[in-house]
Amino acid sequence: MSINKRPALTNKLSALTLSAFLAFSAPSAVAAEYSPNFKGTDINEFINIVGKNLKKTIIVDPNVRGKINVRSYDLLNEEQYYQFFLNVLEVYDYAVVEMSNGVLKVIRDKDAKTSAIPVVETDEWGDGDAMVTRVVQVYNVSVKELSPLLRQLNDQAGGGNVVHYDPSNVIMLTGRAAVVNRLAEIIRRVDQAGDQEVEIIKLKFASASEMVRIIDTLTKNSAKDRTPDNLIPKVVADDRTNSVIVSGEGKARQRTIDMIKRLDSELETNGNTKVYYLKYAKAEDLVKVLQGVSTSIAEDKAGGTSKRSSSSNRDVSIDAHPDSNALVITAEPDMMRSLEAVIRQLDIRRAQVQVEAIIVEVFEGDGFNLGVQWISEEGGMVQFSNSTPIGALAVGAEQARTRKEPDDITYRTDAAGQPIYDDEGNRVIASITEGKEIVGDFSTLASLLGGINGTMVGVIKDGWGAVLQAVTTATNSNILATPSLTTLDNQEASFIVGQEVPTITGATASSSNTNPFQTVERKEVGIKLKVTPQINEGDAVMLAIEQEVSSVAGATGIDVSFNKREIKTTVMAEDGGTIVLGGLIDEDIQESVSKVPLLGDIPIIGNLFKSTSNTKRKRNLMVFIRPTIIRDGMSQNKISHRKYNFMRAQQLDRQANGNFLSYSDDISILPDWDDSMALPPSFEDYLIEKGALDEYLKKDKAERE
Repeated sequence: MSINKRPALTNKLSALTLSAFLAFSAPSAVAAEYSPNFKGTDINEFINIVGKNLKKTIIVDPNVRGKINVRSYDLLNEEQYYQFFLNVLEVYDYAVVEMSNGVLKVIRDKDAKTSAIPVVETDEWGDGDAMVTRVVQVYNVSVKELSPLLRQLNDQAGGGNVVHYDPSNVIMLTGRAAVVNRLAEIIRRVDQAGDQEVEIIKLKFASASEMVRIIDTLTKNSAKDRTPDNLIPKVVADDRTNSVIVSGEGKARQRTIDMIKRLDSELETNGNTKVYYLKYAKAEDLVKVLQGVSTSIAEDKAGGTSKRSSSSNRDVSIDAHPDSNALVITAEPDMMRSLEAVIRQLDIRRAQVQVEAIIVEVFEGDGFNLGVQWISEEGGMVQFSNSTPIGALAVGAEQARTRKEPDDITYRTDAAGQPIYDDEGNRVIASITEGKEIVGDFSTLASLLGGINGTMVGVIKDGWGAVLQAVTTATNSNILATPSLTTLDNQEASFIVGQEVPTITGATASSSNTNPFQTVERKEVGIKLKVTPQINEGDAVMLAIEQEVSSVAGATGIDVSFNKREIKTTVMAEDGGTIVLGGLIDEDIQESVSKVPLLGDIPIIGNLFKSTSNTKRKRNLMVFIRPTIIRDGMSQNKISHRKYNFMRAQQLDRQANGNFLSYSDDISILPDWDDSMALPPSFEDYLIEKGALDEYLKKDKAERE
C-alpha cells in the first residue's frame, strides 16, 4: 500500500500495491485533501477505506464483489473525494443509497430504483452520481407523450426509471443526480407554452360552415405531408353569428386568417339562384322543410333590429327537380347560407336496420274418451251424447240386415169361389211361391261407422246389445317462420306469408228478390310482421312492432271464422341483441262425465253406466326479434353475402342429393358471389355446342346457290 500525503509519500509494500488514503496531518483549521490510487484492489476493501476516511457507516450488499483500478494525480477535498467514490462505483455498476439516518448502502445499480432513494425538489444534489428521485410538474405538454422520449435518454437497464401520472400531469424521474437534472432541464425547455391564442373572424358574405369545410379539407391534405400537429390550426364554425373561430400556432393561424378573409368576398354571379344536387335525401321531401325554415327565418328578421320590408324578405323560391333529384333555390345571401346549412345536415346517408325475426307457435292437444252404452230389444237403452248413439247404430244395423220377402200362398176355392177347408179346419193350399231375398241398406250404418274415432266393440245376446267405445287423441303442431327485413331508419317495413281468404261483408236483395248480390272482402291470413326501427344515441334501436299469426278455423253458420294471435308493442333493443315477445297464450283443460244417476256412482260396476271425455289444449306463441344496424355499404354487402351463400348451399345440396326422379342435373345453381353476369352464347357457339355447325353451313350455301 502506498500512502500519499502532502508532501506525497509512497511506500511499496507488495506486488499488488494497494493505494490507501490518509488524511493530511495538518492543523484542524486546514481541510484534508486526498490523492487516491488503487490497483487491483478488492472493491470491498476500497469501500472500507473510503468509509474510514469519510467517517461514514457503509452497508455493503453481499452481491458487491470485484476488483478496481483507479489512479488520481490531483488532490481532492472531502466533497470531491465523496463524488470520486460514487463515480468509481457507478463505473462498476454499483450505486450508493443514502438513508435518512446518514447510513450509506452500496447495492447493485439495477436494485437502486426500488430502494428508499431520497426525493429532491430541485437540483440541490448537484451533478453527481448520487441516486435521487425527482417529481417534475409539466404544464403545457402531455406527460403521456413526453415520457417515452425521456426513457430513451435514461439508463432504464440500470437504476434509472421514468414514470408519468396522467391525472396530475407529472413525471417522476429516478436515477443518478446528474442524469435526473439533465432530464429535468430537457422537460423545462420542452414544456414551453406555445402561441395558442384564439381569434374570431366574422364573415360578411361566405357561410361559416362552408368556410370551415374548405379549411378542414386543406388541413387533411397537409396532414398527408407529415405536418406537425402544432402547426395545423384548428377552426370551428359558429353558425349563430356566422363567424369562424381560429386557434393554433401564430404563423399557421395567421395564414388561415388571411385565407378566410380572401375567400370571404361577395359572389360574382348573375343572380342569387343556386342548384343543389342532393346525394341521399329526396328533393320533394326537402322542399316543404326548407319552405318552413325560410318562413321562420324571415319572420325572425322582420321582428329584429335589421327590419326590412316584407316583400324583400319574402323573395325566396324553393323548387324541386325530381328527375335530377336537385333543389333550385333563389334567396338573398344570408338566407341562402341558412338554407345551405339545413341542406347539409339533412342530406346525409341514413343508417339502415336489418330486423331478423323467429316466429314459433307450438300447439299441443290431448284427449281421452271412454264410454259404455247398451240397448234392449224389448225396450230401454243407455245413450250418451259424447259417443256414437247406440240407438242410431241399432237402426242402421237393422237396415243393413239381409231379409226375405213373405211367401206368396194361393188357396183353393170351389165353383162359387168359397175357400175349401180340410178336415182339421185349415184352408187347403193350392200353390206356394217362395218370397225373394232383399239385400239390406248399408248407407246409414256406414255413415255412423265412418264418424267413429278409436275402437268400438259391440255385443248382442238374448235381446240385449252393448257397445264399448274408447279413443285417445294427441295433436302437436309447430309453425316456424324466420322473416328478415332491411329498412331505412324511421321507415316502416312489412312482411306477409299466407293467403287471401274471401269473406262476405254484406248482402242486398230487391223487394222481389230478383237482383240479389253480395259484397266480398279478401282478408289476409298467415304470418305478418310490420316493424318501424328508430336508431337512438349509441347502438340502441327502438322498434315499433306489429306481429300477427292467423289461420282459417273453419266455416260457421254465417261465414268463415279465423284464429288470430297478434302482438303490438314498442321495445328498445341493442344493436345485435335479441329480445323476446309473447309467451303462453292459453291452456284449456276440460273433463266431462255422462252417467246414469245412482247406477253410474257404483264403484267399478258404475263404469258400465257412464261415459267420460277428457281434453287438454295448450298453445304457445313466441317471437324473437334481433335488430342489426347497418351504417355503411361494407356491412350491407357482408350480410347479403352470407344470405346469398346460404341459398346457394341449399341448391348445391339438393343437386348432390337428388335422384333420377328429381332431375337434379337440371337444377339451376346461383353463380359465385364474385362472378360477373355471364352473357348468353352467340349463335355460332350454340351451333358448335350442339354439333350442328357443318350442317348449317351446307344448308346456307345451298340456299345461296
